[in-house]
Amino acid sequence: MSFHSSLTAKQTELIQRSHLFFVASAHPQMEHSPKGEGPVNVSPKGGCALHVIDSNTVAYLDYPGSGNETAHHIQAGGPVTVMVMSMEPDDAAIVRLYGKGRIEPPETELAKKVLGIPAEHLANKPRQVFVISIDKTQTSCGYGVPVYTFDGERTKEQRGRAFRD
Repeated sequence: MSFHSSLTAKQTELIQRSHLFFVASAHPQMEHSPKGEGPVNVSPKGGCALHVIDSNTVAYLDYPGSGNETAHHIQAGGPVTVMVMSMEPDDAAIVRLYGKGRIEPPETELAKKVLGIPAEHLANKPRQVFVISIDKTQTSCGYGVPVYTFDGERTKEQRGRAFRD
């Protein structure tokens, strides 16, 4: 395991190759999370790229879908962790980015850069851009991550819930 104060070239390469990343966030006073939701939110993100803005900043488009807990935590000043992992057979690695976030509307200059690669297959327009200022990064072995092959993004017909309450 190694820590860095900013993204390394290898970490950036992994981020740019990835089709999937995870975002975890928490309210700075965990007990104040909205009723019925856990104090820590973890969301898988596919279909939208994690953009490297510079060695201490990443951003991604956020689309309406299953709530807006990450935005709630960011607005309250809580921490954000982004995790990207290699699922390729010859490159076991996990990269974690630790920092704080901010939210920008889709009309800002930074958002316009990120909008250059929208998730075309998603029916909804982006609601906001999450910008993560990185305090430190961590790379670990990734040996526990299985090997997977990317088959493609979900189609509109494939969206929906498999589990209904």
